[in-house]
Amino acid sequence: DDPSRAMSTFEQKIAELEAEYARTQKNKATEGHLGLIKAKLAKLRREQEAAQSKGGGGGGEGFDVKKVGDTRVGLVGFPSVGKSTLLTTLTGTKSEAAAYEFTTLTAIPGTLRYRGARIQVLDLPGIIEGAATGKGRGRQVISAARTCDLIMIVLDAAKPVTHKFLIERELLNFGIRLNEDPPQVTIKRKDKGGVDIQELVPQTKGLTKEIATRILKEYKLSTVTVTLREDCTIDRFIDAVDGKRTYIPALYVMNKIDQLTIEELDIIDQMPNYVPISSRDQWNIDELMEAIWTRCNMLRIYTKPKGQIPDYEEPVVLHATNPTVEQFCNRLHKGIMPLFKYAWVWGSSVRHQPQKVGKDHVLSDEDIIQIVKKV
Repeated sequence: DDPSRAMSTFEQKIAELEAEYARTQKNKATEGHLGLIKAKLAKLRREQEAAQSKGGGGGGEGFDVKKVGDTRVGLVGFPSVGKSTLLTTLTGTKSEAAAYEFTTLTAIPGTLRYRGARIQVLDLPGIIEGAATGKGRGRQVISAARTCDLIMIVLDAAKPVTHKFLIERELLNFGIRLNEDPPQVTIKRKDKGGVDIQELVPQTKGLTKEIATRILKEYKLSTVTVTLREDCTIDRFIDAVDGKRTYIPALYVMNKIDQLTIEELDIIDQMPNYVPISSRDQWNIDELMEAIWTRCNMLRIYTKPKGQIPDYEEPVVLHATNPTVEQFCNRLHKGIMPLFKYAWVWGSSVRHQPQKVGKDHVLSDEDIIQIVKKV
């Protein structure tokens, strides 16, 4: 089996399906057919990726970056939008930058300290069109992007928004969903009895039982119970069936705002998830840091050894909306929970200072905790 020949057949099939999708009129009657094409596409892309990683197109260097620190932020963008400059501004790590396209070739990590937390920033090489098919190292870029807690899409404020759509499309093709929650759909296999679909919410976005059954059939799932807990679109249903999807928050960083007028800045300012900056003149960098912090749901918890003052230098950073004491213990070490007796907590999450709490107590930012083990 020649891997390159297998690749070209995948690409041909994908191109044929995409052409058919573009040809078909979009209306109520063709909805099911289009959904099926989408499901086939998603499945083909997944198989293509599996074949590619098996064929292993040459050992590349510099891509398996070791995860350091508490949070990983990926910088994604077209070549020469100022990602490298931004990395140097944030972390002081020099990424080979030049004023022409395609300079950075491997992923370059830098670490930045903010409010005691260590945030690893990865400068991922420019994602170019066709990355999903393995051109221009794009595939490794995306797999590195999958491990991040937050993706910052760096855009050049002077260039049009088409860049944003292209990058989003690339990431979508790879199964990365930006600023979305995972679909509230559960799929359980069973021994017999065909497809059983339970709708807990009325479905108004075009997903009928018939279309759902056909999509499941495409993935060779013929005896399953499906529970829909949200008003689901066909696309999100395909995501739920495929299962290999990563949901990552994203920030759009508008760089080079020193070239814009005030009126243009006012327009950018009204968009959600946008942070305008200029990494060359270091404008608005502090607001960018604040945005990273809030989007990652980061909380600092300080530890206090018995009879000593709390360690304010190295907080334990948790990413969760309502983290419990148990989650905190597991973040430190898996062996703590079996010996856990109770904990003393000082801070805004408790009424008395200190207060004795159990493992289900919910912590808040900047709490101080002391764990008492069983003897």
